[in-house]
Amino acid sequence: QVQLVESGGGLVETGGSLSVSCTASVPMESNDMVGWSRQAPGKEREWVTGMTTGRAQYADSVRGRFTLSRDNVKRTFTLQMNDLKSDDTGIYYCFLEGRLSRSWGQGTQVTVSS
Repeated sequence: QVQLVESGGGLVETGGSLSVSCTASVPMESNDMVGWSRQAPGKEREWVTGMTTGRAQYADSVRGRFTLSRDNVKRTFTLQMNDLKSDDTGIYYCFLEGRLSRSWGQGTQVTVSS
């Protein structure tokens, strides 16, 4: 079972920037899918971004503002979030999908104040 530990997040004003990172307990293979989902208050969890060996894919709501990067050697992947909006508020969950299963982080809170 892969353990994922998230860091970052917090409180930021509208238009500000924030990053959240996820560190895996095992080496990341280049073809593992990594990414982030989020859950806003009172809403279902939604997919935000994902990446395997190619370019990251993004939800329409964050494309152009969010950037996903990964460092397989350090076993980390990071979501850089710019021009944050109040709708970006929620709990952000990282995930890693290997050959056999998908693992999730415990979640980290991102709050964007207007």
